[in-house]
Amino acid sequence: MQQRRREHRGRTYLGSRIAFNNRCSTIDCMVRNMSQNGAKLVFAHPVTCPDEFDLMIPQKGESRRVRIIWRQETEAGIVFLASNADTVISIETVRRMRVLEAERATLARRIATLSEPA
Repeated sequence: MQQRRREHRGRTYLGSRIAFNNRCSTIDCMVRNMSQNGAKLVFAHPVTCPDEFDLMIPQKGESRRVRIIWRQETEAGIVFLASNADTVISIETVRRMRVLEAERATLARRIATLSEPA
C-alpha cells in the first residue's frame, strides 16, 4: 500500500465519539493513530456517517471538525479541518459551560475543605 501521508501518525488507543446532525447524533469509536493533520478511526460495528462531523476526544480534551478521506466498513481515515476562530457557539453551549465551570469550582472548594488537616 502506498503511503500518501505527509506526517507520521503515532499509534493511539483513545476512546472517542463522532457527533453530527447538530450534535444530536453520536457514534462511539476509537482513534487508533493520529498525526497533526489526521487520524484513523475504528468502529465496533459497520457505521454510516456523514462526510464531515465533529470528533470528540475526551482524554485529550479536544473536539475538532473533520472530513472523511477514506472509509471501510468499520474504519475511516479523517483529516482535521482548519479551525475557524470566528466559530459561533450556541447560547445553550455557553450556558452549559458556565454551569459546568460553577460545578467544578464548587467541587474544588469541597476537595480543599476535605483535604485540610483536622
